[in-house]
Amino acid sequence: MKKSQITPFGWAIKRRLAELEVDQKTFCEQNDIPQARLSDMIRGRRKAKHYRMQVIELLNLHEYDES
Repeated sequence: MKKSQITPFGWAIKRRLAELEVDQKTFCEQNDIPQARLSDMIRGRRKAKHYRMQVIELLNLHEYDES
């Protein structure tokens, strides 16, 4: 099975986490976000609107706000 490609929003998340020097697991634990949801957002497999808005706010990625 081929892995899903990382979306532009996913790369923005990864870039911002790297800037903050925090890994995905730690970020999720600190902000009560299921790791699977963050992974789904990074790869575009699910919208996860509630968590998407939380990630946008926490990482200051407002250019990806679709509301």
